[in-house]
Amino acid sequence: MQKESAEKFKKLGISSHLELALIIPHAYEDLRLHERLLPHKPQLIDATVESLFRAPNSIQITFFVHNFSHTITAVLFRPKPYMMHQFSEGSRDYYYGMIECKGGSCSMVMPKKVNKIGEIVPKYRCNLRSDVMWRLIQKELKLSHLLNAGLPQDIAETIYRLHFVDASMQKEKFELNEDELNALKYVELYRYMQSLATKRRYFETTFSQHREYKEWSNTLPFSLTDEQIAAIEDIQSDLAKESAAKRMVVGDVGSGKTMVILAAAYMVGSAKSILMAPTTILANQLYEEARKFLPHLKITLVTNKSKKESLEAYDFIIGTHALLYRELPTAALVMVDEQHRFGTQQRNRLEKLVYEGSAKPHYIQFSATPIPRTLAMIESAHIDVSLITTTPFSKDIDSKVIHKSDFKELLTHIKSEIVKGNQVLIVYPLVEQSEALGYQSIEEARGYWEKNFKNVFVTHGKDKEKEQVLLDFRESGDLLISTTVVEVGISLPRLTTVVIVGAERLGLSTLHQLRGRVSRTGLKGYCYLYTNQSSSERLDAFVTTASGFDIANLDLKFRKSGDLLKGEHQSGNQFEWVDFAEDVAIVSRVKKDLGIGE
Repeated sequence: MQKESAEKFKKLGISSHLELALIIPHAYEDLRLHERLLPHKPQLIDATVESLFRAPNSIQITFFVHNFSHTITAVLFRPKPYMMHQFSEGSRDYYYGMIECKGGSCSMVMPKKVNKIGEIVPKYRCNLRSDVMWRLIQKELKLSHLLNAGLPQDIAETIYRLHFVDASMQKEKFELNEDELNALKYVELYRYMQSLATKRRYFETTFSQHREYKEWSNTLPFSLTDEQIAAIEDIQSDLAKESAAKRMVVGDVGSGKTMVILAAAYMVGSAKSILMAPTTILANQLYEEARKFLPHLKITLVTNKSKKESLEAYDFIIGTHALLYRELPTAALVMVDEQHRFGTQQRNRLEKLVYEGSAKPHYIQFSATPIPRTLAMIESAHIDVSLITTTPFSKDIDSKVIHKSDFKELLTHIKSEIVKGNQVLIVYPLVEQSEALGYQSIEEARGYWEKNFKNVFVTHGKDKEKEQVLLDFRESGDLLISTTVVEVGISLPRLTTVVIVGAERLGLSTLHQLRGRVSRTGLKGYCYLYTNQSSSERLDAFVTTASGFDIANLDLKFRKSGDLLKGEHQSGNQFEWVDFAEDVAIVSRVKKDLGIGE
């Protein structure tokens, strides 16, 4: 590429011919001569200037149009100096502009002199002037460039024709047909997934061994779901490879990810596994489950309160971020639960734990935030993905949107649940009063609940004692007043009702996480979405949708995908054309063409 073109690429903020191809025209100028007048459309005329009248702020022109033997008037408003010299009486030239006809007379507004005719010229909106951009496209965008970049012939030709319109085509205004739209989606995904694939690096691993999990799973007092088994078998095959695995296991609330974690630790055995959880409560819960279902492994729990001892003797080390500040033994497998909840500094330390040295441990991260299947397929370009979309048992939760007029009925429900020995969670949007928000905060509301109910517990994100409050509530509470701090975390077996105040302010995925707190042990559950809005299409759709993966798709429908995409590679403006909720087939084709396994 010549220096001049490279500078223009830089000005456009692009670095490849694929990116250039994606800057498509917003309109076309048809600079072909037509033998008949096309009213209400811009068109080219072959015309002689019959008369000129220069007013202070305009030029009025009378044209005789030779291509359809017609006299029309034209007007230039606030003409620039160079325009003055483009029109002189008796001169014959080509002009382009919009022609309007009314009552037998026709006029052209802002005629533009044209030197080159007979083609359809694309118009661009970008950091370069449209004519400069068109010259760059003509110089740099060759069909061979698109094919050399790896695009299939049909896609390359379709994208190429968006810029170089065939003269036989009728491109009067810019509209994409289905093939053109799909080609743009393909190129966006191809470029993005190709860049992810180049970021993926393969390292020799500290451990490569094929160990069966079935002997262990046969000892369990319940059966694993098909998707739990599929995720475990994905990990089993990872552990047998010569290169270190990098996998993400995504499962809905209550989908049984814990058993997948334990199966992985079992398959590694005495070669050592490390598991990091975001809270002491979660680490404790995982530790208790591990002791129950992995009796043959030496297991320990590491938190800020643990005594400093050598961890060399243990097979399975479970802990909070406190693990990052301890001397850890060489492990075959490192697992992280809810990685996005750790701070940047903690994640950097974790990177060193996983990636320092020549041979690397296998690495698996677990997430309870379901993502659209399409996004999982895209992410698989740089990290293997296992989805657990089903739960070991179906939850029976009634979801309902409620308003101020329903408060009396809500109180009756809360009292009846407490009488049954069940617990209730009320989630408020803020801790302290805010004039900008039309809802009570925790501090404003707590007095009412504490006055009318016994065993009321209160916590929020800034509360240093929140984990202890949650533990105390689990044992002896009736009512918990909180912010979304309980979105992920402690298991509350008696919790049957969640009331979310100002529900329309939260993303659907957050609402789903909160709803997932109730009915964890098969009890009948209730989720009430309290809103001051008279109606909300989002909330109405939410209450009829149970699956977290369907919720993730709904989230895409109601807000831009950029809000949903998290992670180092993504930023909301990555995709202009791709629709994550709909374009699974195109993602599949791109994956196949790039040779990325399903």
